[in-house]
Amino acid sequence: MAGVNKVIIVGRLGADPETKQVGNGGTVTRLSIATSEQWVDKEGQKQERTEWHRVVVWGKLAEICGRHLAKGRQVYVEGRLQTRSWEDQQGQKRYSTEVVASTVQFLGGPGERAEASPRSNSSGEAFQDFSPEPSFDTSEDIPF
Repeated sequence: MAGVNKVIIVGRLGADPETKQVGNGGTVTRLSIATSEQWVDKEGQKQERTEWHRVVVWGKLAEICGRHLAKGRQVYVEGRLQTRSWEDQQGQKRYSTEVVASTVQFLGGPGERAEASPRSNSSGEAFQDFSPEPSFDTSEDIPF
């Protein structure tokens, strides 16, 4: 039986997106998204915990995110978890687990930059080709 690797996150960007061009002519955008939960503990005190999520977006969707998103903007992200590894400058093996996004929807809110969903442009046309990840040489360092 095949497994399921699906992530859904609704949160706010903690920084402006980082968009780079990769060696094969593709585009990659990195997002840092915060999600928070609140609860009341046994003593009746309000508690809050924030989790930070690394999100990587590829292709046309990466270009759109890079153009229209900004720190503080609320987004809905669907994707899959992926762990990559590399050696740092000291020869230590390092690991990073990220969400590779297949869908990013911009959510509304006061003072936020973009008004349109990434699935449509100003004329209302739907974007079709959101291939989530091109093939590239994993021995290279990620460009950010």
